[in-house]
Amino acid sequence: MFLYDFVASFSPRGNLLDVGCGVGVIGLLLARDFPVRLTLVEKQEKMAFLAKRNMAANRIEAELVHGDFLSFESEKRFDFIVSNPPFYHPDVVRSEDEHIRICRYNDHLPVGAFFGKVKSLLAPRGRFVFCYDATQVGDLFLHLADVNLRVEDMRFVHPKKDRPAKLVLVHARNNSRARTKIRPPFVVFEGETYGPEAEAVFKKARTHTLKCRI
Repeated sequence: MFLYDFVASFSPRGNLLDVGCGVGVIGLLLARDFPVRLTLVEKQEKMAFLAKRNMAANRIEAELVHGDFLSFESEKRFDFIVSNPPFYHPDVVRSEDEHIRICRYNDHLPVGAFFGKVKSLLAPRGRFVFCYDATQVGDLFLHLADVNLRVEDMRFVHPKKDRPAKLVLVHARNNSRARTKIRPPFVVFEGETYGPEAEAVFKKARTHTLKCRI
């Protein structure tokens, strides 16, 4: 939800690609709210199936590609590429569930290869907007610079105001020379309840969640 809100701040339009879309939440919300032509890429069959169901349930047209993003090819060049990728470092304790491992750990989508593929698919002034583990932000800058993607905006997401950031929201742009803008921190909780900004994001998204076994 917080990535959706961050992307929305750039008023996306044109061709938009959601990488590792899961059940399609981010891309479908953006297609609902903005004039974009949506493409979804998802490598896990179960998630792609649910994304297709969500497209139908919400009457949103999109191209859904079931496959590995690193093998994805398109004649389109994308004005926006968005992603909530697997970003946990492979050195942390892993789940034994293969589905969860693919969703979570970045050896399933290595940063260098990921950013290189994004670069090859972006329009000349295209935007790449994604979230990642905040502790790996140094690596993100290095790999983005390697493919000439300049970070124009960043925002750190903190669970509480006195806790270290867990996530970072990043907006990088193709062939940019802009200086980086660091936005105010996003604080998720106030005490034991969601803070007003988080509540506002949920209200704007207006999602309806159904739990199911996958």
